[in-house]
Amino acid sequence: MRKDKLKGGKWAMLPVIFALAWPTMLEQAMSTAVQYVDAAMVGRLGARATAAVGVTTTVNWMIGSTVSALGVGFLSFIAQAYGANDRQRAARTSSQAVLAVLLSGTLFTVLPLALFRQVPVWMQADPDIQETAAWYFFILYTPMLLRAASIIFGTALRAAGDTKTPMRVGVGMNVINVALNYLLIYPTHTVWGVTVPGAGLGVIGAAIASAVSYAAGGIGITWALWRHPVISPRGQKLRPDWEILRPCLRVALPSTLQRFGTSFGYVAFAAMINALGTVPLAAHSIANTVESAFYIPGYGMMTAAATLTGNALGAKDRRRMGDLAQMLLLLEVGMMVISGSLLFAFAPGMMGLFTADAAVIALGATVLRMVAVSEPFYGVAIILEGMLQGVGDTLTPFYFNIAGMWGVRILGTFLCTRVFGLGLVAAWGCMIAHNLTLFALLAIHYRRGRWNPLQG
Repeated sequence: MRKDKLKGGKWAMLPVIFALAWPTMLEQAMSTAVQYVDAAMVGRLGARATAAVGVTTTVNWMIGSTVSALGVGFLSFIAQAYGANDRQRAARTSSQAVLAVLLSGTLFTVLPLALFRQVPVWMQADPDIQETAAWYFFILYTPMLLRAASIIFGTALRAAGDTKTPMRVGVGMNVINVALNYLLIYPTHTVWGVTVPGAGLGVIGAAIASAVSYAAGGIGITWALWRHPVISPRGQKLRPDWEILRPCLRVALPSTLQRFGTSFGYVAFAAMINALGTVPLAAHSIANTVESAFYIPGYGMMTAAATLTGNALGAKDRRRMGDLAQMLLLLEVGMMVISGSLLFAFAPGMMGLFTADAAVIALGATVLRMVAVSEPFYGVAIILEGMLQGVGDTLTPFYFNIAGMWGVRILGTFLCTRVFGLGLVAAWGCMIAHNLTLFALLAIHYRRGRWNPLQG
């Protein structure tokens, strides 16, 4: 954002912050709504169908977040170039993002398709759902090149202050996904006297619907990037530009290692939960889906934090940097207190949207109410991490996230479930302890002023 748009003190920043945040929030809301619809549609097929889809969820997070982390390096560099009004450098960075898409998209197509049968086994899925889970995973990764484009190019557009285009593309993806889900999951049936055609493919139909929507989103976001007036890679040479790549990789590699390390931790965490049985797995899978809706304000504000701090750094505006940090944190805490309160109040009803199993609802509601109390603290951590990404510091979040994930969550869950024989409630307690540890470490780092390169 240009400097003249942020004159008038801290409160004048509110329109700019929300202009960047609300499209991302709406995009996240639509994506979460589709997850809800997916979970509800598959949930109608029974607990085993839900488990077959949920068993590879954390592997999907690991791959998706690793690709997303590559985009963080480009986000920081494009945001700073945009803030400094250096169009040529922003466009050169965008062309390097194309190379990142080609490399990561190819890698994460080949590996999952080669290992699709082994993944459910590694995740300790019940033998009777392994075949279905494997084919669900295989289909989901056939359009990975276009999924990578959607993730990385969407990040590039947000770094240039365009959050509306990724939002529109995301809405389109979600509409396609829901429509195809309805047609592919269920057999032909009658609604209000009208015959609705259906393929009756069940879990496999849900996978096909998701794959098609991912492909459509990748095509849409690529087209939008090519037409962008500032950061379009058109006319740029499609080869490594080390003057751009080196600083991008210095930011991207720690972020990638962080996402991979923490996501691999999620895989280990999920594997320990999968071993607890079908009811805890179903409760965990549904509770994760429910919880994701209540993080929407946090991740929407994270986009604004990364973009605006990067812009401020590029413009060398020390005062704006400090004012932005205070405003973002204040807004984030307020929104996460509200979302946490709503999650605590409506946890049983939210679980009941996805399953009629009383045991699953009761267990899921318990862990959701536990995590609801910690949401404001995690929201602060999300904003602080976004600010660090914007200024190009991804080493600090890397150290803090790896320490919290493996030193608190994984070790704690292993001791609770494997040594002391405790269940899902104890495992989620370890997850909450991890989030609080991350909050404490990032808050101390922020208070010391080390996050701000302009502080002197």
